[in-house]
Amino acid sequence: MTEQIETEDQDEVDSSSYARAVGVCLRRARQQLRLSLQAVETMSRQEFKASVLGAYERGERSISVPRLQRLAILYDVPVDLLLPEPERKHVADADGASSNHGAAAAALDAQIESIGGPERELLRRFIRMIQAQRRESGASMSIRSEDVRAIELLLGSSGRRGETDRRRGA
Repeated sequence: MTEQIETEDQDEVDSSSYARAVGVCLRRARQQLRLSLQAVETMSRQEFKASVLGAYERGERSISVPRLQRLAILYDVPVDLLLPEPERKHVADADGASSNHGAAAAALDAQIESIGGPERELLRRFIRMIQAQRRESGASMSIRSEDVRAIELLLGSSGRRGETDRRRGA
């Protein structure tokens, strides 16, 4: 009998720990979208009350799968982005670089701010997509060579074009 009670106690601890981990993911996704709890409440037409969403984010309440799916649709992100991975490892990217980019992230933000018009918002959305796919926070993000090529295509520029323009005397 005591073994069953111990197992139930451990399940409660695991469940509570998982609810907190889900909450961290929920908060990260909302903050990456630069939304307040009140903004989510308004966007969802009061389906997700700010106080309840805050309780989910703090791990005080567990969110049901259907509500999690509706929240993912509201945030326009894959559902798995709102769930913790069983084990997270920091690994080098495809080019072998580590993901320690604090100063680089600040420089990237400054460069994005210097871009005007619709290109700036296009670039921001692209970066949010990369962060969502790689489950990276805004504080640290690895930019790979294929990301740079995609950004060049999005913005209609490349280093080669610049070289060609210089050779032409433009």
